[in-house]
Amino acid sequence: MKQVVGVGAALIDLIASVSEDWVIRQKKPKGGMNSVNWGELGHILGNVEDISIIPGGSASNTMIGLARLGGKARFVCKVGNDDLGDTYSLNLYRNGVEGYIRKSSTPTGRVLSAVTPDAQRTMFTFLGASSELLPAEVSEAPFQGANFLYLEGYLAYNPSILLHCIHIARSKGLEVVFDCGSFGVVQECRFIIDKLIEERSIDILIANEDEARILTRVEEDLACMEMAKMAKIAVIKIGKRGSIIGLKDEIIRIDAFQAQAVDTTGAGDLWAAGFLYGYLNDWPLEKCGELASAAAAEVVQIMGSTIPDEAYARLVKIRDKISKSLK
Repeated sequence: MKQVVGVGAALIDLIASVSEDWVIRQKKPKGGMNSVNWGELGHILGNVEDISIIPGGSASNTMIGLARLGGKARFVCKVGNDDLGDTYSLNLYRNGVEGYIRKSSTPTGRVLSAVTPDAQRTMFTFLGASSELLPAEVSEAPFQGANFLYLEGYLAYNPSILLHCIHIARSKGLEVVFDCGSFGVVQECRFIIDKLIEERSIDILIANEDEARILTRVEEDLACMEMAKMAKIAVIKIGKRGSIIGLKDEIIRIDAFQAQAVDTTGAGDLWAAGFLYGYLNDWPLEKCGELASAAAAEVVQIMGSTIPDEAYARLVKIRDKISKSLK
């Protein structure tokens, strides 16, 4: 089976339910990702209650989802030499992901996902040890025998490691998948993203509707066609309306699975996991999107990005049904 190596921030998700007024008081854009330092995060956490602690991180969530669906996944990251770092590493192992993990004296990164009643999450991220991963610490070993490199958008804040991983991937013939991750990333790291696009370093470009709008300055179908000029395959996730997959001269619309959303944390990550599983197995793009939508629907029904075993059992049934229909 084909294999994916993911690179991204090793973060512990701190999930808390908050009010709309709480978000307004933080004076940060609702639904975005906001970088904070250690002291700022401590101050913000002092204003929330009933926090759930769950191993997370965008690319990590995707690699775990892919492995639980039956795919082969590796993950490259850096954690703190602390209890949360040990928890994070063990979680990868238990979920079938082969970890290539460096350690630091800096605390393990963490992100507060503040979830409002409409299920939107606003993130406050302390990257911690995850931001200290150096090119010299990433060898060619994780890339050996792999077919795809999966990169989360947050890596654009660390362009040296981003470009280093792409260089190794290209030298070994891997396809590169880049998920923009947040409209804040696209706004703040536009130079490096434009560089990747200009150099044709991305094979599959994934964005949500806000990220696509900032990236292309147009909406949905037109944005998808513009993004398809930037990569071999373009994807725009449009929430409960589904997703759009674009090729050079074709648009494929994918319906969303109906679900009662309580928290959108991890929805894009699990969407990517489902899509990648199908793509690894050479499924038609519409079938890749179908499994992706099913995976996203499962995660929005729970708080956090870790779906239970029974949810994966349902997804495996959908996976097998799709696979059987293609024979």
